[in-house]
Amino acid sequence: MAEKKLNYKNYLQLDKLLDCQLVQSKAAGNTVHDEHLFIITHQAYELWFKQILYEIDSVRVLFDTPAKTLDEGKTLNIINRLGRVSLILKLLTDQFQILETMTPLDFLEFRGYLSTASGFQSLQFRLVENKLGLQDDNRIKYNQQHYRGVFCAHADVTALEDSTGNPSLFKLVEAWLERTPGLVKHEFNFWGKYRKAVNRWIDECWLKPALAEEDPIVRETRMLEYRKQVETFESIFDPEKHQVLVERGDRRFSHRASQGALMISLYRDEPRFHQPFHMLSLLTDIDSLMTKWRSNHVTMVQRMIGSKMGTGGSSGYHDRYKVFLDLFNLSAFLIPRDFIPPLTSSMKRRLSVLSHEQLDEVDAEYQLDISDDETDDSGICPHSNTGNDVTDIENGMKEVKVTFDLKI
Repeated sequence: MAEKKLNYKNYLQLDKLLDCQLVQSKAAGNTVHDEHLFIITHQAYELWFKQILYEIDSVRVLFDTPAKTLDEGKTLNIINRLGRVSLILKLLTDQFQILETMTPLDFLEFRGYLSTASGFQSLQFRLVENKLGLQDDNRIKYNQQHYRGVFCAHADVTALEDSTGNPSLFKLVEAWLERTPGLVKHEFNFWGKYRKAVNRWIDECWLKPALAEEDPIVRETRMLEYRKQVETFESIFDPEKHQVLVERGDRRFSHRASQGALMISLYRDEPRFHQPFHMLSLLTDIDSLMTKWRSNHVTMVQRMIGSKMGTGGSSGYHDRYKVFLDLFNLSAFLIPRDFIPPLTSSMKRRLSVLSHEQLDEVDAEYQLDISDDETDDSGICPHSNTGNDVTDIENGMKEVKVTFDLKI
C-alpha cells in the first residue's frame, strides 16, 4: 500500500482542527450564530497560549544551564523569543475587538449553554502565569477557592506542579542579574560609585538650589522635593529598607539583582549591555501586555454581562500585580548621563567590542581612573550634604532659617 503523501491539509491536521467547534446551541436544536465566533476566538487564544508556553520554556532552558551562567551566544535567541511572545500578546489584546463585534444581546442568546465554563478555567493561561513567575498570593479567588481547585485531571495537576516546582523565568532572570559584571567591588564597585554620584546629583540639583532660594514658601517646597529624593534613594541603598519593601510586595528582586538591573539600565550604551537592556525592556513589555490583556478581558466581560456574576462564578478581574515589577520602577533611580560614573579602563574593556587599536585609545583616556575612586567603603561622597549626616543638612537649613524639621 502506497504511503499517504504529505500535503497542506494533513500536515496541519486540518480535519481535526476544523472539526472541533462543537456549537452547543446547534446541538440543542437552537443554533445561535455568534456562538461559532465565540468558540473560534477562544480556541485561537489557546493555540497562541500554547506557542507562548513553547517560547517561555525554551527561554527558561537557555537561562537555566548547569554552569548557572548564561551563554552570551544564546542571548540573541532569548531576545528573539521574548520578542515573539510580546508580539503574540499584542495580537491577543487586539483580538478582543473581534469578539466585541458581538453585542451583549447576541451573547445572552447562547450564554446559558456555557453552563459553568469560564476563561478562568484555562490551564494554559495559568501555566503562562506560573512560568513567568506570578506570585501565588496575589491571585484572585475562583469561586472563593484556590485556582488549582478547578483542575482535577491528573495531567493538569502534574502540569501545574511542574510549572511551580521548577524555576520561573523571574527567578532565572533574578539570578542572572545578580551576576552582572561590575557589581563586585574589586571589579568596578558600581554600587559605591553610583551612590557617590547620586549624592552629588541630589546635592547639586536639589539641595543647593533649595538652600539658595530666598522665598521661604518656595524654599520649603523645594526642601520637601529634596527630602523626597533622599528618601527614594535611601529605599534602594539600605538593604533592610529594600527587604521590607520586598516583604510588603512593593519590590520583588533581591537587592543584588536590583543593582544589576540598574547598572545595565545606566550603561545601556556599552556594547556588552545592549542585548541585556533589550531583554529587560522586552520583559517589561510582556508584563505590560499581560496587564492589558487582563484589562481588555475585564472590559469585555463588563460590556457583555455588566456587573452580573461571570459564568465561572467571578464578578470581574482586577489586576493587582506585575511579575517584573522592579523593572517598571527603575526609572525612579536613574540619574542624568552627566552624573553617571565613568567606567574604569578595565571595565570599559570588559563591556567593549572594540578593536585593539580602539582599546589602546580607551586605556589612554581612562588611565587616571585607577586613582579616581576616592569613595569610602560606604560609597558616601565626602563633600556631599546628602548622605546619612543629618547634622550637615540641619545646619544648612538653619542658615536659611527653614523652620521644619527634616528627618531621613
